[in-house]
Amino acid sequence: MDAPQGRPRQPPPPKREAPERPPTASPNAAPVLTKLPPPFSVRISQFLWVMSLLAGGIAVVYLFVIREDQLPLIADVVRGVSEGRSDETYDAAADIIYWAVFGIAVGLLLWQIVLLVSFSSRKPNVRWWQLATVILQILLFLLSLEIVAVGDNGPLVRQVLLAQWGLALVALLFSTFRGALHWTARRHDVRRAGSDAGGEY
Repeated sequence: MDAPQGRPRQPPPPKREAPERPPTASPNAAPVLTKLPPPFSVRISQFLWVMSLLAGGIAVVYLFVIREDQLPLIADVVRGVSEGRSDETYDAAADIIYWAVFGIAVGLLLWQIVLLVSFSSRKPNVRWWQLATVILQILLFLLSLEIVAVGDNGPLVRQVLLAQWGLALVALLFSTFRGALHWTARRHDVRRAGSDAGGEY
């Protein structure tokens, strides 16, 4: 049967709005470690350091290869400074000088590799140690210029050592740019939990 005509029609119940979803990130959430790419100045500095180390490696290998050719020339340099000694004395002095320069070159190269790893890991005060190696490099270059880098092979030795020093100097300069200094001082890249993975805190 049909409903009585005089009864008013009931209005439909109001629609309930869905409750707002709770935020996934809390402003009080603890920061979490993340990995962000280093600034451009840091990447350039790292690249130049690698090129400097490559030049240093070439210099060390070349010095070892030309050892037999350079020892008599080094002995002549020592003879010109102090005459009147036996040939055995000059040969021994030349051998000592050669291995001293070679050992310093290898030691500097290994030290700079360790410092580059420390710089990439954002260790504090690494730049001062890198500056010390750059100063020692120029001293090694000046020493080699007068004693070891002589004869026909001398010009190539000087060019490679100078390239190693120049690349290291420019790399050190790039590492002192503002972005590189802030990158090192920050020590770690962090972001808020639940925020965008690339968001830096």
